[in-house]
Amino acid sequence: MNTPPATEQHLVDDVLLAEPRGFCAGVDRAIEIVERAITRFGAPIYVRHEIVHNTYVVNDLKTKGAIFIEDLADVPPGATLVFSAHGVSREVRAEADRRGFQVFDATCPLVTKVHVEVAKLAKEGFEFIMIGHKGHPEVEGTMGQLDHGIHLVEDVADVARVQPSQTEKLAVVTQTTLSVDDAAEITAAVRARFPKVREPKQQDICYATQNRQDAVKVLSPQVDVLVVVGSPTSSNSNRLRELAARLGTAAYMVDSADELRTEWFDGAVRVGLTAGASAPEILVQQVIDRIKALGAVSVRTMSGIEETIKFPLPKGLKIDAATGLEITQRTPETGPGAH
Repeated sequence: MNTPPATEQHLVDDVLLAEPRGFCAGVDRAIEIVERAITRFGAPIYVRHEIVHNTYVVNDLKTKGAIFIEDLADVPPGATLVFSAHGVSREVRAEADRRGFQVFDATCPLVTKVHVEVAKLAKEGFEFIMIGHKGHPEVEGTMGQLDHGIHLVEDVADVARVQPSQTEKLAVVTQTTLSVDDAAEITAAVRARFPKVREPKQQDICYATQNRQDAVKVLSPQVDVLVVVGSPTSSNSNRLRELAARLGTAAYMVDSADELRTEWFDGAVRVGLTAGASAPEILVQQVIDRIKALGAVSVRTMSGIEETIKFPLPKGLKIDAATGLEITQRTPETGPGAH
């Protein structure tokens, strides 16, 4: 898109940045696992599914030596394989073991927590109602922890149709990247139909998803237009755009600055900007540059929660066994330094 320079057309006065936005600890960890595996073992490194749902990140890792596959049959014998941040089913894990791959698990620890809870309660005889989006890899991974007894609901209407084989031992789990409000509404419907249902001690929706949605709730009333940086496949990014629209703010999602459209900003004085948990800060900065070309002279960051969580890396990637030294951190383009 060829954006008219500010001297020809003045549309926007200022930009207000959401805080927090962009990479979460699980995404940071997943990308670092792939990069360190490439550094440690050499290219190519195979990754089952997109490591995180962001086009820029995936393409960047491809240039460094990552090969993204969906079918483990496409991975050669003896190769190094990384599971994506979304998690995988027990069947995929078993197949990777049978094929003898060296595996590094980049599943977000908050997704792993859900898997562990499902396995634990299943041993106690529980069935499950899972709130999530059909076909999403995280949902497939969580539901794939069991051979049977886990039932997917996507909305309140599904709750009325679900038919567990028993209701005495029934638990609810959720996809970690859902709309907080939608999940609460569906959970309430589950509770109304199955009063004995067991809910998580701590909600499954991850801290980063919650924080980014809370920031949009504060940001949306203060702006005329909200732009969300995120890829179409990113669940948490889509939820941010939907949330702003639900609050009455014109909202658009872009995978890159090239997707911005001048007409979105007609009559807009202040533009809000946020990014999904898998979108790197370099993309946010490129969007800011485009909006500045429309006349914005002020870029401010709203006050918000500072996220300090960091998840540990898997064994085998913390120290370079050959040198005994810590392997170099990832490049600034995709790392925390780009925020």
